[in-house]
Amino acid sequence: MKRLIVTADDVGLDRGITAGAIEAHRHGIVTACSIVANGQEFDDAVARLLEAPSLEVGVHLTLVEERALTTGASMPRNYLRFLLSPRRDVEPELRAQIEKVLATGLRVTHLNGHQHLHLLPRIWRVVSRLADEYRIGYVRVVHDVGGRGRRVPMAMLNFLSRPGSMTIGVAEAGHLTAERVVQLLEHVSETTELVTHPGIGVSSYAHWKYDWETETRALCDPRVREALRARDIRLTTPSEVDENPRPA
Repeated sequence: MKRLIVTADDVGLDRGITAGAIEAHRHGIVTACSIVANGQEFDDAVARLLEAPSLEVGVHLTLVEERALTTGASMPRNYLRFLLSPRRDVEPELRAQIEKVLATGLRVTHLNGHQHLHLLPRIWRVVSRLADEYRIGYVRVVHDVGGRGRRVPMAMLNFLSRPGSMTIGVAEAGHLTAERVVQLLEHVSETTELVTHPGIGVSSYAHWKYDWETETRALCDPRVREALRARDIRLTTPSEVDENPRPA
């Protein structure tokens, strides 16, 4: 049986992103979401997620773009600036983000990273240890297949990960269409995670140039559900898949 987790990232950054994730869960194929503990709309997201108990929640560990929970300081602007910034102990910040979400009463079933920074070896070791400590069974390992764009970034992410878990949709972040999702389903094998970015009326992150509304419609498109049935792919959740192999 082929299994597909469908995760909506960046919940809590903007009310429209949270709304899109919940819409794509209630009327589409999204089975999980990832909340940003230091997102500007975190409280709104928590209130909405508590009213959508069937949507599994994970922590979207964030070390760039936002403000640190532990210090209040601005984080590096992007992946490259993070790599060029002085090394610091990230464990207190990552721990604070996990504990902030747990304190809301939401059940945390998975972890992943904003801009996939959690795959960097020194950060991965911390994330893996925290996942064990907090009994969080699923941590995203990006090994993206089928992507036609962003070849250099995808090659780097695939290098940092190890085969054993597959993702689709990472290379198309912010630009998934129903047609593209159907094409990507050809690559689903055993357990695969489709990484998505739905949204409705997102205003705060226009500089990302994501087409959130198109992704929301794609995830609710009946052609996608039909393609799942035709390929005998069962939708699943991170809590049902806790054997995810982790890089050392």
